[in-house]
Amino acid sequence: MEYRHILVAVELSDDTKVLIDRATFFADKLDAGISFVYIDGTHGEIYPELVDIQANDGDLPINQDAVNHLKEFEAYAKHPIKHIFVGTGDLNDKLKNTISQNNVDLLMCGHHHDFWHKLISHSKQIIDTSPIDILVVPME
Repeated sequence: MEYRHILVAVELSDDTKVLIDRATFFADKLDAGISFVYIDGTHGEIYPELVDIQANDGDLPINQDAVNHLKEFEAYAKHPIKHIFVGTGDLNDKLKNTISQNNVDLLMCGHHHDFWHKLISHSKQIIDTSPIDILVVPME
């Protein structure tokens, strides 16, 4: 399979750099584009759609600190980032439309091996609903 657009599900922690490194490695080898997606799940479903912060200077569904963190990840990537999608609520509910509307063909996410993530795994939910290939990267 030939991957042309990689979507990386990021969180606002330094662990995300592992995912970014992996995505840029594949993107460089495959001549593929990279986009990020970040969902703030702390406030529930406030905005029904994802917003691309690169194309929207208006009201965003996340706070400025989160935007700044995502911009730092963009600079860290050392690879052009096509889109930085942000939203609120549940990532699984929003992925299918975002994937189809943006011709994404590989989804990357991280999976922590600690106690809490064994109880509540967002990766498992994504795996159960994703319409495209997924690369799950173990996070220490």
